[in-house]
Amino acid sequence: MGVITHITLKEAKKLFPSFSINSLSPSKSGIMDTTYLTDKFVLKKYERDVDIKRDIQLLSTLSAVSLPVSKYLAQNGEWFLYEKLKGSEPKTIKSYHVQALARFLAKFHRQTQNMKCNSAFIENFNLKEILNFTKHNYYFYYKKLQSLQNYKPKNDGFIHGDIFKDNTLFDKDKIGVFDFIDGGCGEFVFDMAVCLVAFDAKKHSSYFINLFLNTYNQRAPKKVKREELINTMKIASEFYALLRIDKYKNPHRAKELL
Repeated sequence: MGVITHITLKEAKKLFPSFSINSLSPSKSGIMDTTYLTDKFVLKKYERDVDIKRDIQLLSTLSAVSLPVSKYLAQNGEWFLYEKLKGSEPKTIKSYHVQALARFLAKFHRQTQNMKCNSAFIENFNLKEILNFTKHNYYFYYKKLQSLQNYKPKNDGFIHGDIFKDNTLFDKDKIGVFDFIDGGCGEFVFDMAVCLVAFDAKKHSSYFINLFLNTYNQRAPKKVKREELINTMKIASEFYALLRIDKYKNPHRAKELL
């Protein structure tokens, strides 16, 4: 999310005259694509090459089974309009947030298991090139992260891969998830690991991890063992630490993950 291409409220209304767009606020997080928020909608312009058709079809499939995802509404040129989900980002993580995440992922994975993808999630990122950059500029961190070049995930089905706090909204104990555009085929346990890393599970001893795992395994297409999840949390932490080094050209934002 974020804003690269600027647009006015008047221009937004002209783009989508059939929808009541009464306000327009630029998103404050992320720099990948242009995202504006209104009282009822999300207005996006993708600033890179993405598979829009696949994303729209995926959202339709997930909505059909009542998964809480942002529905695609309309397109005008390079601009896309989506339904805005209810809720806000939680300031303090509670048990019911963790359980809602686990329930969502279990149902999501049941729908996407064995789904065919044009690419694997990991292939969306040029890890070799990023590791090379890190090696020549931040060798200390390269030594910590170089094992990622050997990460060869299995293909369980389609994963989101990026369920951090800023891709979720909570309305009490109800969750909404968005930004599936960078997803791809991968391991379901990686999706789980990212969630736990993103929601600070490491700071809550083993309680949140066990709660998440037990909730997920009650509904999941296949059960995940605790040891596998813990090991994959390390991989997820290192993966996103590496992406932050590449994105910000500075290791400072990576430290919190390592």
